[in-house]
Amino acid sequence: MKDFFKPTWQVHAIYQLDPADLKRHGIQAVLTDLDNTLIAWNNPDGTTQLHEWLLRLEKAQIPVMIVSNNSAERIERVAEPLHLEFVARALKPTTHGLQEALTALQLAPKDVVMVGDQLLTDVMAANAIGMRSVLVEPLIDTDQWNTKINRFFEKGVKKHLKRQYPELQWRNNLDK
Repeated sequence: MKDFFKPTWQVHAIYQLDPADLKRHGIQAVLTDLDNTLIAWNNPDGTTQLHEWLLRLEKAQIPVMIVSNNSAERIERVAEPLHLEFVARALKPTTHGLQEALTALQLAPKDVVMVGDQLLTDVMAANAIGMRSVLVEPLIDTDQWNTKINRFFEKGVKKHLKRQYPELQWRNNLDK
């Protein structure tokens, strides 16, 4: 399995990514999955916590872009009110959507982090393009039908990662 599925960091929630920590690690932009990472898949409006986090990143001049396998219509319902750019039909775990985002941001993979709740799509795509990644815990325990399939296969991958990389632990931020 090599390191295809190993995230750079595991942080409980995307909202715990502090702009100062991101900058200290040379991260100039954040790419994020949509469902169960940025918002609960069944709550397109997001939370107060999300809005506050986005404001902190905006003040720190760290752009956030949604990179999702969802349709443009689905993403736009969330992205437009939040004033976020997005890449739809990203085809993760391929690098297609991440490359499109990098081109739009005019940044290299080393300058960007991909944040997502799935090893088999978000983390794998980031690793394939040479980008750092943050695995977050899903915001809610339920998933859409297609994600349930990934979660089933992901269980075995997570067991392997725990044995192979015991230092890979859930954190409250990038450094602790």
